[in-house]
Amino acid sequence: MLYSSVNTIWVLIGAAMVFFMQAGFSMCEAGFTRAKNTGNILMKNLMDFCIGTPVFWLIGFGLMFGAGNSIIGWFDPTIQADYSHILPAGVPLWAFVIFQTVFCATSATIVSGAMAERTKFSAYCIYSAAISLLIYPISGHWIWGGGWLSQLGFHDFAGSTAVHMVGGICALIGAKILGPRIGKYGKDGKPRAILGHNLAIATLGVFILWFCWFGFNGCSTVAMDSDAAMESASLIFVNTNLCAAVACCTTLIFTWLRYKKPDVSMTYNAALAGLVGITAGCDMVSPLGAAIMGIIFGVVIVLAIEFFDRVAKIDDPVGAISVHGVCGSLGTILTGLFATDGGVFYGGGFKFFGTQILGVAVVAVFVAVMITIVFKIIQHTIGLRCSAEEETAGLDISEHGLVSAYADFMPSVEAGTGIVSALDENRQVTGDVDPDTAVPVQLSSTPVQQMTSDTGMRFTKIDIIMKQARFEQLRQALSQIGVTGMTVTNVMGCGMQKGAPEYYRGVPVEMNLLPKIEVEIVVCKVPVERVIETAKRVLYTGHIGDGKIFVYGVQNVVKVRTGEEGYDALQDDN
Repeated sequence: MLYSSVNTIWVLIGAAMVFFMQAGFSMCEAGFTRAKNTGNILMKNLMDFCIGTPVFWLIGFGLMFGAGNSIIGWFDPTIQADYSHILPAGVPLWAFVIFQTVFCATSATIVSGAMAERTKFSAYCIYSAAISLLIYPISGHWIWGGGWLSQLGFHDFAGSTAVHMVGGICALIGAKILGPRIGKYGKDGKPRAILGHNLAIATLGVFILWFCWFGFNGCSTVAMDSDAAMESASLIFVNTNLCAAVACCTTLIFTWLRYKKPDVSMTYNAALAGLVGITAGCDMVSPLGAAIMGIIFGVVIVLAIEFFDRVAKIDDPVGAISVHGVCGSLGTILTGLFATDGGVFYGGGFKFFGTQILGVAVVAVFVAVMITIVFKIIQHTIGLRCSAEEETAGLDISEHGLVSAYADFMPSVEAGTGIVSALDENRQVTGDVDPDTAVPVQLSSTPVQQMTSDTGMRFTKIDIIMKQARFEQLRQALSQIGVTGMTVTNVMGCGMQKGAPEYYRGVPVEMNLLPKIEVEIVVCKVPVERVIETAKRVLYTGHIGDGKIFVYGVQNVVKVRTGEEGYDALQDDN
């Protein structure tokens, strides 16, 4: 076989650009989620590619591109068979292999965003491998490997369905089985906003993805050695860029009218929605068609995110289901309308349009069934979701021993709902330290009983230094005994033990200032002893580091707004 240097370098450049999309996905997902999970998300995006590469090389590539039959390729460990039937003209096998490998990794990495902040890392590694090993290659064989859908005339040029919808469907099923993050929905069922921690990082991720999408779509021509190939690649670049830009403008206007302010995160989602949607037909539609499709994606992405968030109550922190699942399938179907050769709007009839709908539906059902089986097996073996305490503390510390992905900044902790009862009698105690040692109580040097206000009432201030993961249990327990007012502060510090032993790059960290929460309470009517016993009961695990309780006397309390003092100043107006 004669190789073309132009075609080969074009494919290799495309592979490198699509690989760099992993950085874009990492930045987007990290930016749109909370700081306490940043390291976990970055690790997952790295392992998507690192796990997907060997399993696709071992088995996935053969299943996808082997000339087995119209349903599945062949079992060809380490890619030893002859693939001349599928290779693009002038492109060596290994150039084609790496090009397809990075596409496979893209499909798997989509899932991490929708299931972020509550998935076990071990479970994630397993189902990421399953996607690259079986799910993506088999459905990809139908579309790109000479399978039955390609024989029917199904068209998905660069992977709106083969890559993005496959990842989006997996994300949808996974997020549904997992359930929402703690605190996402109130008792009334209404969603609560859980803000991402770094919009600048998310913005960088979107621009990286936009840049890399020129390689994702443009280099999928796998040729640049003819006038026709160059003209096709040029049109693809224009359509890719135009659709994304128009989608952004549409979402900006739509959210401005809908929310009275242009929504920043929605507009960034629209850019990705436009890029995903045009991917299937970027080689077949005109620039006018791409612009119209961009308008459609710009409206649909907002409605889809609202639907999953408010109606379906499927918690998707980054909008991956709507961007990749909804717009990926919609873009493939719209190709049947806007394709200049065979599209409904260009006199091609409904045959091609019907084939597009059939392909989307069949692939969606296949992926949904397969990934449900995978998730259920994981759920009933090692478990799919982390514990409530691990989720509250953040997956960085609980899964990786990483106190914070930002060394000089304290991670914030949000209160949530739905955690197990703080006073659960069956709560497991894992340590071997008695409660008085684990959660010591220290009194101020001045006896509390001598500190009285002018009104004769005695007030006591109680400071509780505790683990972040226990805050919600403590808040609920104190509320049950009548303590509703408190001041909560994120702090960092350590006791005599200098924090829990942790390692960075294998080197022990000598001084560890751990993130803690300080809860300050002033009580008068509620007995001090009852508050202390309740706090100790909630915080105690038996391990050093459970916390400390400090008790002080308070001279007086003054409510600024009304001028009331003493006991009355601590009471609510109602």
